[in-house]
Amino acid sequence: MRPTPTDHPARTASGAVVPVLAFAGIVVAVMQTLLVPVIKDLPQLLDTAPSNATWVLTSTLLSGAVATPIMGRLGDLYGKRRMLIASLSVMVIGALVSALTSDLLLMIVGRTLQGFAMGAIPLGIGLMRDMLPREKLGSAMALMSSSIGVGGGLALPLAALIAQHADWHALFYGAAGIGALAIALTLLVVPESTMRAEGTFDLPGALGLSTGLVLFLLPITKGSDWGWTSGTTLGLFAASAAVLVLWGVFELRTAAPLVDLRTTARPAVLFTNLASIMVGVSFYVVSLVLPQLLQLPKATGYGLGQSMVVAGLLVAPLGLTMMFTAPVYARLSAKYGPKFTLILGMLIIAIGYGAGLGLMSAAWQSLVIAVVLGAGIGLAYSSLPALIVGAVPASETGAANGLNTLMRSIGTSVSSAVVGMVLANTANTVNGVEIPTMHGFRVSFLIATAAVGVGLLMALFLPKPDRAPRLNASSEEDANLERAEAVLRGFRGRVLGADGAPVARAKVTLIDRRGRQAGATLSGEDGSYALAVPAEGAYVLAAKASGHGPLASSATHAGDDSAVDLDLSLPGETVTA
Repeated sequence: MRPTPTDHPARTASGAVVPVLAFAGIVVAVMQTLLVPVIKDLPQLLDTAPSNATWVLTSTLLSGAVATPIMGRLGDLYGKRRMLIASLSVMVIGALVSALTSDLLLMIVGRTLQGFAMGAIPLGIGLMRDMLPREKLGSAMALMSSSIGVGGGLALPLAALIAQHADWHALFYGAAGIGALAIALTLLVVPESTMRAEGTFDLPGALGLSTGLVLFLLPITKGSDWGWTSGTTLGLFAASAAVLVLWGVFELRTAAPLVDLRTTARPAVLFTNLASIMVGVSFYVVSLVLPQLLQLPKATGYGLGQSMVVAGLLVAPLGLTMMFTAPVYARLSAKYGPKFTLILGMLIIAIGYGAGLGLMSAAWQSLVIAVVLGAGIGLAYSSLPALIVGAVPASETGAANGLNTLMRSIGTSVSSAVVGMVLANTANTVNGVEIPTMHGFRVSFLIATAAVGVGLLMALFLPKPDRAPRLNASSEEDANLERAEAVLRGFRGRVLGADGAPVARAKVTLIDRRGRQAGATLSGEDGSYALAVPAEGAYVLAAKASGHGPLASSATHAGDDSAVDLDLSLPGETVTA
């Protein structure tokens, strides 16, 4: 469906929009790694069993997975900037709740609220598409997409430093502070997008997807504790499959679904999302392995004996390299396309993990691994939003990128579960303490390499675009060209009232033969409208305006310029131009 402008045009985007949105993405990513330095101490800090303490991490993951596609859709419908501020506000509230308590239940509530901020990533990408000129869009989206890795990498040493020298609640006060700063900067710098999707929010679809995701991710994150073959784990997986199948059937029959599954099934979107899962798997493996290897005592024979802070500093280049890769990606993508950069990024990741199998004996080698993997993951992450944006209508950018971000989250969840299981099953027990082994680290790297191989295969199936994707109108001339292209492949004409007078701001809706909305627009001041058609065939053009009776009439598109005027003074009839 075509985007619909709001009544008030957006302010001109300043040069500070991109760094402000990227900063918001970094703030969101910080929530994911905030507690990594104190994970092993959480049972003692919260006075609870280790199995209960893991809910402090699991709750953030689950709420983030649920919130990402929902906030993306709400942004498409009601304003991406508005939903971005809402996401960050919920995160700040959650951080303050966690900062003020050591009670397990309240801590889980606070961490759940912090997870809702994950929706900021697709919302930021959608805002960039709506307001930036084409020549700046590629590198901007690359930076926004990579911000989740940048934030995670930078948060590790800073969080370690705070946890080592201050009360651990200071981590949450700091998170609330940077969240409030992100909100203030967004209010000051980022204008609201005028792009709106047609339709209403699909509440049943949101509840169904949320239920299915929780039922799927819960056994993935808790499978090691419950047992992978336990009745609880297998039962939740079966329930998830049943709920998601029913949800899919419902979405296909809904006029304005939360997720357009027909769009998602397009090869360009489908294979991008499948590749995203594999990139997510590969990204999280290095985040799990290197900090542990660096901090293990040298007495183990393979541990590198570094402090928590030094280990964080050695892993931080992973995120920094991802950030500096964004402009490199923009140049490569402009010349060769995002499919090429995705494949190149995955090849570099595979090289990094392959070389890493023999580079685990010194701290400087960990630094080399982090830099190489950061470059590869940065290229891969940067390519994903460009591939999605080039394959979906502008009015679906938020929801489509939200789903893509969800795919990455699923990848990191699977990675966490699988690598955690591998390290646990290969660990040595010393004085009642399980210590990961070098064998477990190497098997984890092999798993990451295999995941990248599968992702590379998915990327090879991506269709080659017939032409460069129309990402955004960078000038009035481009906007006119976009409207002209729509006229050449759809219906055009005027909406008329009594005595043939033009009717401005009449809503014209295109309905296909199955009764589904295929497009919508508003008539201009001279009554003119233009609607693109997805395919040749029979359609119904419905028009309505304040003070006029509604009109619904048949029209056939045979591939040529189809001119049809809609006369609201004669309901049910049309006057062919």
